[in-house]
Amino acid sequence: MLIDFEKMKEVAIQNLNGGDGEVISKMFLDDCNRIMISRLPKGASIGVHAHTAGSEINYVLSGRGKAVCNGEEEILVPGTCHYCPKGSSHGIINTGDEELVLFTAVPKQ
Repeated sequence: MLIDFEKMKEVAIQNLNGGDGEVISKMFLDDCNRIMISRLPKGASIGVHAHTAGSEINYVLSGRGKAVCNGEEEILVPGTCHYCPKGSSHGIINTGDEELVLFTAVPKQ
């Protein structure tokens, strides 16, 4: 199955999980997965939230940021991947001067 993000409409989500600013995403959703490309403008964040139904994988395409997973800080730069295992909590913050762009997969487990 081909997922073409170029043909998807963007959705802006304000204060995602209690975070700051907005997250702009193109999302594919089905019964088994959420797959998305998300942009966090400078200073935006996704608030800390728990993953009870499955894990989350975030691959950094561009920008700089920080993930906080179970209280541990991780620096996000292009080419790195942040993994939040099922049962863990995390949040993501754009700490850079440009958009933080992530490819994210959230499989239900």
